[in-house]
Amino acid sequence: MYEQVSHSLLNDILNQIKTEISKEDLRHFYTRLGANFYAIHSLLERLYGNRSDFKQQAQRLVETMARQYINRPEKLRQLDIDREKDHNWFLSQKWVGMALYSNGFAGDLKGICDRLNYFQELGINLVHIMPILRCPQGRSDGGYAVSNFREIDSSVGTLQDLNELANEMQKRDILLVLDVVLNHTSNEHEWAQRARAGDSVYQDYYYTFESRDVPDMYEQSMPEIFPETAPGNFTWDEEMGRWVMTVFNDYQWDLNYNNPAVFIEMLDIILFWANQGADILRLDAVAFLWKKIGSTCQNEREAHLILQLLKDCCQVTAPGVLFIAEAIVAPVEVIKYFGEDAVIAKECEIAYNATFMSLLWDAVATKNAKLLNQGIKSLPVKLERATWLNYVRCHDDIGLGFDDMDILLAGYEPSSHRKFLVDYYTGKFADSHARGLPFGQNKKTGDARISGSLASLVGLQYALETGDEGATEDAIKTILLLHSMLFSFGGIPLLYYGDELGTINDDSYLEDPNKMRDTRWVHRPSIDWEKAARRNTPGTVEYKVFSALKRMIAVHKEIDVFADFNNRELIEVENPHLFVFGRYNLNKQSERVLMIANFDGKHQHLNLEDVGTWFGTQHSRFVDLYTGQKLDIFKNRLVIPGLSFYWLCES
Repeated sequence: MYEQVSHSLLNDILNQIKTEISKEDLRHFYTRLGANFYAIHSLLERLYGNRSDFKQQAQRLVETMARQYINRPEKLRQLDIDREKDHNWFLSQKWVGMALYSNGFAGDLKGICDRLNYFQELGINLVHIMPILRCPQGRSDGGYAVSNFREIDSSVGTLQDLNELANEMQKRDILLVLDVVLNHTSNEHEWAQRARAGDSVYQDYYYTFESRDVPDMYEQSMPEIFPETAPGNFTWDEEMGRWVMTVFNDYQWDLNYNNPAVFIEMLDIILFWANQGADILRLDAVAFLWKKIGSTCQNEREAHLILQLLKDCCQVTAPGVLFIAEAIVAPVEVIKYFGEDAVIAKECEIAYNATFMSLLWDAVATKNAKLLNQGIKSLPVKLERATWLNYVRCHDDIGLGFDDMDILLAGYEPSSHRKFLVDYYTGKFADSHARGLPFGQNKKTGDARISGSLASLVGLQYALETGDEGATEDAIKTILLLHSMLFSFGGIPLLYYGDELGTINDDSYLEDPNKMRDTRWVHRPSIDWEKAARRNTPGTVEYKVFSALKRMIAVHKEIDVFADFNNRELIEVENPHLFVFGRYNLNKQSERVLMIANFDGKHQHLNLEDVGTWFGTQHSRFVDLYTGQKLDIFKNRLVIPGLSFYWLCES
């Protein structure tokens, strides 16, 4: 869009652009910059237009984008062009992901490169390598307390190792996902060290104050993220002689995005990692980017403007790169991180579907789909050119942030229901075989979250310890049932490493004084590759889980209706133990698949009158696409075995 003020400024910037930049071939860059600059200027002005150095900051921003475009390898520039032509490429059902810690999965980056065949064997073609940047020893928050944004931790490898891995993954058509921690740095980062030394320029990179006056104003409305291990939101730094905002941990200093220099630094970092071969960048803690006195300092309007500006700038330099919003917030808030456009994702193309994840865990515990059905009805419809990242487990805890109204409509009392779930998954409930641990307990409110591996939470650890074969089979069925929901719901399914092998809790973290107070380490395992080899031995737990997921992934990739184009219909049925929804082809209405999940341990009946005319009026024979089995209908009722699922089409 042409607009006189912004383009007049752009002309001034281009006339002053540095000689070494102006000599480069920037044809594609200038085309994209011209197309995006009105939006870039508008956002930059809304955030920083009242500053006297606004024009200088705009100049720095354009020069940053240009330098990173110049540094972008030619093969990645070509990939950008290809993806611009096929702008819905990431909505295809062919993408299936896995998230992992490099040291836990294979030791280091070279180890991951040596294990790429493993991903291909399973069907994984999107790999999220958890944070790999340099962090302080013992105070890393699992890699999210970064002390150098451009240096890989020596225990993981080198930048060359990453480049070699990225190149090999690209050859195999495997997408690489990396983290960029936007909200904070380690207190050992160079910026923090300069701030500590009294440099006012870098003190303005953070929220620092001489007295408690302003921090106390913030604290009146800011919640505590980790009340058990890191109470409060400010820490006194003796060396600097100032209070500093530390929302997550006392060693993680929150960045001050009121300062445009911080924004430009972080954009430069995003583009740096895009140029190392990352196809997707996971932006951590995006809900916290803007702090405002009198608010919770989460989900502020300005945080969205920052993400929109980052996206517009990235589309100029590296338009083939996608963003994941790591925003574990209420559905009505998380949907905003796609952006405000009716179609195109203006902020992040992908967002974690934490609501779906937590609702699935509720269904497992209650053995019914009442809250699951209610919660999905409250899940807003995503943008056409955006998608969910669906997962059962991740490196983090399981939160129970259901909407209270949804809990009430499902027939439960909110606080007592949440307590039941915590008790169930920590093994305190009488009929529970779960072996989870509480995390983030708040003694003031009684709230808690849940840690534990998938296998241990569904009772596999208990079953193996007691030799209960029936419980073992039920646990495996539950693992597969949960994953069947990921692969059919719509979005990118994301497995968590170890889950494909039935990996149970790892208690070794208790031996490390730097980890022992954080129960999340119980589900951040080190893969035993000798044990993993059992995936090829029929009859073993590893074989049963791995081979079933391998088949599920293969079938998922073959079914076009599983692509994510808002082509899902929730179907409420009379039987409360069943969760039913349909997927259809927008262009071919005759292509339809009905998903049925039974969360109870006993067989259940589906009255086909409940599904209306989804397949037509005459129901006679169905085929389960996962097993290939033909299913008979008796008296217009279908039997679904306990803890089982069907992906049905008409035969």
